[in-house]
Amino acid sequence: MFHPRRTLTALLLPLVAGLALTAVPAQSAHAASTLANSGFESDSSGAATPTGWSESGTTAASYTESGGHSGSYRLTHYAASAYKVETYQSLTGLTNGAYRLTAWVRSGGGQNSAYLALRNCGGAEQRTDLPVSAAGWIHLVVPVNVTTGRCTVGVVSDANAGNWINVDDLTFAAGSATGVAVKGADISSLAKSEAYGGTYRTSTGTAGDALTILRSAGMNYARLKVWVNPADGYNNKARVLAMAKRIKAQGMKLLVDFHYSDTWADPGTQTKPAAWSGHTYSQLRTDVYNHTYDVLNALKAQGTMADMVQIGNEINAGLLWDEGSTSNWTQLVGLLNSGYSAAKAVSSSTAVALHIANGGDEAGTRWWFDNAVANGARFDVIGLSYYGYWHGSLADFQTTLDDAAARYGKPVYVAETAYPFRLDSEDALTNIIDTTGELVAGYPATTAGQAAWLRDVMNIVEAVPNGRGLGVFYWEATWTAVAGNGWDPTDASSGNGWENQALFGYDDRALPAMTWFGHR
Repeated sequence: MFHPRRTLTALLLPLVAGLALTAVPAQSAHAASTLANSGFESDSSGAATPTGWSESGTTAASYTESGGHSGSYRLTHYAASAYKVETYQSLTGLTNGAYRLTAWVRSGGGQNSAYLALRNCGGAEQRTDLPVSAAGWIHLVVPVNVTTGRCTVGVVSDANAGNWINVDDLTFAAGSATGVAVKGADISSLAKSEAYGGTYRTSTGTAGDALTILRSAGMNYARLKVWVNPADGYNNKARVLAMAKRIKAQGMKLLVDFHYSDTWADPGTQTKPAAWSGHTYSQLRTDVYNHTYDVLNALKAQGTMADMVQIGNEINAGLLWDEGSTSNWTQLVGLLNSGYSAAKAVSSSTAVALHIANGGDEAGTRWWFDNAVANGARFDVIGLSYYGYWHGSLADFQTTLDDAAARYGKPVYVAETAYPFRLDSEDALTNIIDTTGELVAGYPATTAGQAAWLRDVMNIVEAVPNGRGLGVFYWEATWTAVAGNGWDPTDASSGNGWENQALFGYDDRALPAMTWFGHR
């Protein structure tokens, strides 16, 4: 991720409370493991209660309507005044085990809560909130363990006047009852922040170790960038080794993000390390191998082996310019494969990822990975950066993610995402995102808006077909405004344009978004 006033766009393209409703009457149950009228095609437009479904609350706010996801009709919740309504169906005679509810949804946003629910299944009610997506349909899943032979499927709205949702094409079938495997964050800034006096607190104000706080919230994976010889002496091999010990001591897994530079690498900047600046392409291949092997082998030797590595960071236009740019795919893939070979030489079990930005650009993602595959690139996992204020809608993001997983047969993950909890700066540097016009519609720059963003991105990754949605890394969760810990490793006085997107607030307390690491 880049720093002040982000050049990428010029170069490339308190948690919501749920609504408790009354129990489902027994007469609504049917003895089947398949939902009745799951696409709402058994009714004409305007049907007050869809066939096979029941309603409670403001029932006039729930009805079928023309314009389905795949068929002619959909379920709509809408009223001109505030309303609370649930459209539900109870399934009985189920074989106990793991199930998944899936649905296609849209929402104009603004509700107190709007979600898919599974309850009366034998454990705690499971919910997945509807993301704000007025134009495009989003595919969601809700996993649950059935232990009582029955389960109630509900579509719930606690809405203000004029709020609306659409739901269509639901399924309820056996499947995994677990969420995403990776619930991580990039914490590359942490060591320097602590060295310059940065402090971190729990949500209640108790001072503590940032890693402990994040782990207690449910974070299970940490991402660290590594530079070759940075001017400030941070994010180099020695610092990564030291931080890796702390990460592994917390029981977390480790992703090492190789930038192959002395400073930031991203779609707009892929500058060679100074020590490699005069090297030929052949020498650069050796440099990549040796540097990758050296860092990873040192991690292995101290008992903190990397679980995943990225060979390059946001390499949309290649890496180690000019030799490794996308103007020469043969050379670019040669460099990437040098990194892959080095990682596997240290540990065959370490997953190797290729990471590009612009996670809502399906055509661009296809172009990049089609070329990489055609030229023999070796990789295990696909990583995409997705920042909603730059990279397209949530629907675009889901389309890109699902397509990449299916087209290349690889697990996919969000290597970077973030969202502001406020717009003003805590230091002298103007924030990267600092006006309401830059925000994603339906996601305000508040602690609740930030939490909703992380929640909805995680839900979309979870819904990737065939279990290929690996997880999410929140970018720079610990990069708070600390004098001396600015964006420029060559300038100690540089500021931080990202402190309003950290997972710790201006009072250094853990923010509500962090709790989504512990979801399911």
